[in-house]
Order: sequence, then C-alpha cells, then structure tokens
Amino acid sequence: MKFRIVLILATVLILGCKKEKNTTVPLLDYIPKNSSIVIKINDLNVFRSEIKNNDFINKLRETGTYKTISDKLKGLGHLQTSGESLLAFSEMGRENFEFTYVATKSPDLFTLDNVADKAIETLIYENENFIKYTLEGAIFYSMEIDDKVVISSSQLLLENLVRNKGSIKKHPTFQQLYKVSNTGKSASVFVHSSNNNSLLVSSLVESSPVEISQFADWISLDLNMGQEYIRLNGLGIANDSLKNYVNLFKDTRPMANTTPSFAPLNANGILSHTFDDYGKFAKNQQSYLDRSTVMDTIFNTVEEIGFIYMSGEKAVILNTYGSANISEFLDGLRKTSFDYQGTEITELNSYDFLNSIFNPIIKGFRAKYYAILENAFIFTPGLETLKTIISNYKNGSIFEKSTVFKTAKDELADESSLLFVSDYKGTQEILKKHFSPKISKSFKDSKASKYVFAVQMVADIDFYHTNLIAQKIGKEVKNNTTSPLFNIQLDSDIATNPQFVTNHRTSRKEIVVQDQDNTLYLISTEGKVLWKKQLNGRIQGKILQVDIYKNGRLQLAFTTDNQFLILDRNGEEVKPFNKSFEGGNLNPLAVFDYEGKKNYRFVVCQGKKVFMYNSKAEIVEGFTYTTAKSDIIKTPKHIRIGKKDYLVFALENGKLQILNRIGKVRTKVAATIDFSDNDVYLYKNKFSVSDKKGKLFQISEKGTINTAVFNLNKDHGMDATNKTLALMNDNTLSIKGKKVELELGVYTKPRIFYVYDKIYVSVTDIQNQKIYLFDSNAKSIQNFPIYGTSIIDLDDMDNDRKLELIAKDLENSLIVYKMN
Repeated sequence: MKFRIVLILATVLILGCKKEKNTTVPLLDYIPKNSSIVIKINDLNVFRSEIKNNDFINKLRETGTYKTISDKLKGLGHLQTSGESLLAFSEMGRENFEFTYVATKSPDLFTLDNVADKAIETLIYENENFIKYTLEGAIFYSMEIDDKVVISSSQLLLENLVRNKGSIKKHPTFQQLYKVSNTGKSASVFVHSSNNNSLLVSSLVESSPVEISQFADWISLDLNMGQEYIRLNGLGIANDSLKNYVNLFKDTRPMANTTPSFAPLNANGILSHTFDDYGKFAKNQQSYLDRSTVMDTIFNTVEEIGFIYMSGEKAVILNTYGSANISEFLDGLRKTSFDYQGTEITELNSYDFLNSIFNPIIKGFRAKYYAILENAFIFTPGLETLKTIISNYKNGSIFEKSTVFKTAKDELADESSLLFVSDYKGTQEILKKHFSPKISKSFKDSKASKYVFAVQMVADIDFYHTNLIAQKIGKEVKNNTTSPLFNIQLDSDIATNPQFVTNHRTSRKEIVVQDQDNTLYLISTEGKVLWKKQLNGRIQGKILQVDIYKNGRLQLAFTTDNQFLILDRNGEEVKPFNKSFEGGNLNPLAVFDYEGKKNYRFVVCQGKKVFMYNSKAEIVEGFTYTTAKSDIIKTPKHIRIGKKDYLVFALENGKLQILNRIGKVRTKVAATIDFSDNDVYLYKNKFSVSDKKGKLFQISEKGTINTAVFNLNKDHGMDATNKTLALMNDNTLSIKGKKVELELGVYTKPRIFYVYDKIYVSVTDIQNQKIYLFDSNAKSIQNFPIYGTSIIDLDDMDNDRKLELIAKDLENSLIVYKMN
C-alpha cells in the first residue's frame, strides 16, 4: 500500500517544478519506450498558474528533492506553447533520471531573448541536427523531427530517438489510458510501475517490504490542483499474468471502510482494505503468493483488514460479519485476559499468525493483545495502545469525526477496496520507515503540517479507480465569522478592481481582474485561473455581462483605452465585436437593455463622439445623439422611471443631457454643474448627481432642480439606489442620513450591494488597508473591518446563501473572504 505514498510525493514533487504543456496522440511516438513517468499537459497557462498558487508545492520549494528536480528542468521554464505536450522521465542508471519533452513545432516555442547567461551550439548525429543549450547553468538538447520539437536533458536519449525513429511502440495499456485521460484538466500523469522502474524503486530503503513494481501495471491520474489541494484521480490497470498487488481485490466489490470509526480521534492515520468475498480474496492471495493450497477458512467472515497509526505504534483491525470461528481460534492462543472499561482484553502467547494468514497485506506485525469491539477484532503489540483505542471508542472520540478525516472524505468515494488517510505526522512516519532518507527529509522539510494525505483505490471490472489527495485540513465552520477562503497571485501587479461575473453553466460566480501588463484573468470559484488573455490596453470601468445570442450563454463586454471588445466564456473574441478607435481615450462601456429582452444597445463614448451599436455590432440607425457639444466625462446611464426610458450623459461643460431612446432631449436641465467624480444615479425617482463643492442636485422628470448642501469635500464619494444614499466624506460615512465616524484614513467611494433582500454598504481605507461593511442602518457587520486594499465586490459566489467578497490583497494578489 505504501507504494501509494510514493505516488503522492513523486508525482507532486515532479509536477511542482514542471513548466510545460500538452500533447496529441502522435506525440507518443517521440518519447522513450522505457519512460517510467509521463506527464501530458493540456493547458500550459492553467498548469503554471495552479503550480504557482498551490500552497503545498510552495512548501516544497526549499526541499532538496524539489531543488534537484527543479534544476534539472530549469530550461523548460522558457517554453511557450498553446497546444498539448508531453514530459517523460526515463531511468538512465540507479538514482538518475533524464527527461524528454515533446511539443508540436511553433515559431515562439522558445523565448530566450531575455536570457543573458546562455550558450547555443549546433551538433550533428547521423545527419540530423540538434542544438545544445546551456541556460543559466542548465544543459539540455533540442531537435526538430517531422513537425515536432523534442527536448531532452540527455544527448543519448535524442540519439536513440534518431536511431529508432518510426519503430518505437508504446505499451497498449498505456495507449488505452492515454486516450481516456481527461483533457479538461490541466495535466494527466501516467506511471509505469514495472520491474525496471529504478526511478521509483530508488525511493525505498533496502529493507522496505513495499514492492512498487508489483503494485500495478500502469496508473493514469488526472491532475486537479487548487490553492490548498492537489487531487489526482484516474485508473489503474493490472495485468492478470503479472504479480500485481491490486489483483488481491480482483472480482471483489469494495465495502464501506469502518476502520475510521474504531481509530482514536487523535490517530495519525488509517489504512483499510475491504472485499465482499473472502473466498475470492483468498484465491487471489494464493495466486499472488504462488501458494499451492488456499488458507484455512477460519477467517472467511473477514471483510476488512485495517491499520491504525498512532505516534509510532500500529494496530490491526479485522472487521467481520461473524466472529465465532475467529474467537474460537484465538482462545487457543490465549495467555491471559482481563477487563478494561467493560471490554475484555486478551494477551496471546503467539504473535506472528496474522503475518502468514494475511500476507502481503500484513507483514512484520506482532499481535500480542486483542479486544473485540462490535464484530471487529483489534490487535496491538502494546497494551497502552489498545487501551487508548477502547477508551476513545467508548467516548465517541473517533478518527471518523476528526477534521483530518472529514477533509479527505469529502473528496472520496463512500466505499473503497483500499483507503489510506493520514495527517502530516503519520505520513512522515511511514516515509521514514519505508522510503529513502532523501525522500523522508524532503517531506519533513516541507513543513506541510496542516495537510491531510489520502489514497483510495476502488476495484471495478478489469481496472481500479484511483484517487490521491494532498489537501489543507479544513477548519470547523463557525457561524458569524468572516474568514479568508483563498487568495491568488497574478503574474504582475493588479490594475483593475476585481469583480464577480456569473458562470452561466453553473450559475456560480467567478472573478475577473486585469494586471498591469494588461492581461485579463478569469478565476474559478476555487481560486484557479481558468484562462488568461493578453489585451492591448487597460479596461475602462466595469466589465459587463450580456447574452448576445439570447441562449443563456453569457459574454464579457468592455472597452479598453482604444477598443470595444466582447469575449465568450473561453476568453475568445466574439466576432464582430472587436472594434478599434484611433486616438483611444474611450470611456467605460455602457449597455442599455430597454425592455429587458436582450436587444442590447452598446454605447461607446470617445471625447464628444457617441457610437451606439446593436447586438450585431452595427451602428444603430435613427439614434441622433452622435456628437455632444462637449466631451462626455462619465459612463452614460440608462434610467427607467415608470414606462419611460431616459439616457443620461454628463458633459465636461457642466451640462447634463437627459435624452430619449432616439437621442432627443426628453428632460431639459437648465443648471450648469461642476460635476464631482461620482456617477449620476436615480435616487427617490430623481436624477441625482453631486458637484465638487458637495452639493447634491436632484432633477425631476420635468426638469425641476432641487439642491441639498452637504458641505462635502471635493473628493467625496457617493453611491445610491432609489431608496438609499451613501456618502463618504473624509472619514465620515453617511447611510440614509445616519453617520459613522471611522478612523482617519484614505477611503474609497462607498459601494451599495443588495443581496438576499438586504442592503450592504462598503468602503475601504486604502491607507490602513481595512475593508468596512455596514447595513442600511449604518451598523457595522460583525467581524469587520477586515484586511484589504481596494474596492470590493460582494456576492454569493457558490450559491450556498453565504456571501463572499473579493478585494485586492497585495500588489499582485487577490483575497476572497467567506461570511458565515
């Protein structure tokens, strides 16, 4: 079983420093035949982002193993590709591996212009040219063959490829698993645990009973990585003609694992094996051990063999559906017995019988004491360990209730042929006992004490579902708390306020934000970068969502300094909505939907010019307001009062233009207003806007003007709904006329949110990096202020009726909070 732990570590460590991509099936023809581990990368941007933002991998960066692998793969960090690619590892001698990387040829595959420390040399082998690179101390080789580029850390591997071109045949099982791997994940990992797999075998100590080469034939694992977890799930296939550990469970069905319900709450881990038919298990065991006779049927009611790991001690559990025969057998080994908390503990005079009966699952175990809890037999080498298990069981303090187990169980199937769940300490003990000091030390140095590690295998017909997990241990959720959910680092400093947008497929919210390099990011509910798109300029104002085709699928619409763009769900441009404007200086985009029927009007303003487009990206005929008398300084507004539509434009000359749908004046505004930096709002059914002296102007539909003097400073902030007015002046926040004095600072404009029939008002103190949140009565929401450095967005991101808010964290990172 412990082979599974090496898969967690080997795979995670290798993935942790990879920077590559994906492959199409023909790429398989270019990797070495004896590859032990192959990684297919489906999406380079997502893969790199997942690695960069994964907390567990970041904890590995200072370990010796990580640095060794990272140094070997350093040159691959300069790759740029948008297609699939393969990364394969091959044994080139004990404790030595070399990599081969294959991608489809493209002109910008390698970007070395910014590399100062480099040397490039052309070599020839059998009339084929290949290039030797020395980049920042790392040496690797590259050659073009057909329409592919093959890169390797070994010159010999490339020479072998030249000699064997066209004759390299891949294992049929590998090809089968490759075809069914999930292309929707960022990467998939294929492990060949063959007899000559020194890459894996070298991780073990010489005395370890773990036999990696006999666990399975091929294992395929799709990678799913978030900020606080690494999950690998896929299939394992074992050849019937080979001696494979997983074949012990062939033709059996998995059962619910009960070992967690017997292990103490503070146990470091559990391991459970289940089968629904002991007879089939015994037959498989006979084949695995090459025995001529099947074992005695005394234990034929056993359906689970479990282990409990506790501070260096280990207990064995045999869970049964009938205990009479086993009890009778153990009575013959009885030395003495006594009562402990109402349970009989028996000391045995023979300790090794479990090793022969349940080999290879149980090895080297001394069953000196045992007790029966329900229909389960608990065996331990020491008396205190058994007493601890009994007392915790009777008190209900069991591992099943621990946050360690709950964290893992949420991601696993309910029934398992094999289940391993452990905390950091338990995993460390196993590695120390069975794996090389180098692997054990790297794990210890990672300081991943807040993580749970889990492995699950579920037997099915002809294959085995396989899950591997490294995940940060969840916290007990308490009501009335606001806590960080995740944060995510971008490639560059943040340029725009992050905001939520709706995923039309899930109805959940995702995050869009742009960095200083003008890269736009779409980030999932779990904090994963779904895609990045390079734009030509900075996004102006908010990104708006529209349904151009009226089919429920949402797009992102916005302007940059010189473009009007609409992007689809995947970040691709929606043609013909890619319009450029010479001279730039565009205002934020306005979208009008007069009747709510998705017959959109897109309004782009550039200085005095007004461009109104329909849903086909055509200029709307009949709209006459195409040129204003002065520059338009705010985003145009569509305001509906009753059955009338009003289009509102604020001009630099102080005029407020209130028009009808065709661009004619609907309401004349006589006043000239020295507009503040705030928008125009509908407040109490009046067009409401403030000036730089803090005066509030309210204009009725007939053009009547009312003013209110609030004595606000020039830089005051304002937001409004029809019934709620929020003002921020220096350090005083006013909501519906109720004032709150905040500490001295530099505050953003207030923002009003209406979620689940409740008003929230937020301001952020940029100077002191605090986010404040109030209700409509100006009362602070519990647990605020919290840390943050920008205007927030607030919504129910995952549809659980609990709110999340997004804000800028550091200069190049975002933080999401959850309000319970």
